[in-house]
Amino acid sequence: MFGCVVAGRLVQTDAAQVAPDKFVFNLADYEHVKHVVVFMLGTVPFPVGMGGAVYFSFPDPVSGGPVWQLLGFITNDKPSAIFKISGLRSGEGGEHPFGTAVGSASPSVAQVGVSVESLEQLAQQIPVTSAAVSTADSFLLFTQKMMESLYNFASSFAVSQAQMTPNPTETFIPSSCVLKWYENFQRRMTQNPNFWKN
Repeated sequence: MFGCVVAGRLVQTDAAQVAPDKFVFNLADYEHVKHVVVFMLGTVPFPVGMGGAVYFSFPDPVSGGPVWQLLGFITNDKPSAIFKISGLRSGEGGEHPFGTAVGSASPSVAQVGVSVESLEQLAQQIPVTSAAVSTADSFLLFTQKMMESLYNFASSFAVSQAQMTPNPTETFIPSSCVLKWYENFQRRMTQNPNFWKN
């Protein structure tokens, strides 16, 4: 039902089912993993009203037992998610559905767990904030707001041609040029959010 991907490694579809509603992937050499992608295979959907809470576990250096932290969720409407796990190797774990029975085999093996839960339960849980990965959507929103702010700021200084007083040290730019730049930039961002890197 689930898959897991770490950059530079093969796709894992071999989740161990540790309970009727709980699945676990082992991540060897987790110290070198920065991000993990958890996704539904598309063969079996969640039952109506259900989704999957995604957890990350690594061995506690003091007790040796697993420390579980909630990363986020996947659902039928959002069947995949990217999580940053590189900053989760310290600190206390929260409540989790897996318990200590699902221990990892060695100190360098971590685990990603998916717990099938009701959407109401998922909505009440709070993932660790450092696991969120910025998305192109948030970047697009930022650039759109930044462009609107620039246009509004520049427009606040607008004067008609009749109101202009000659000033040899001042340069005037027609507001239509700023508006045209805004529309072109927005169109290019929609087509390719990374165009500005070229």
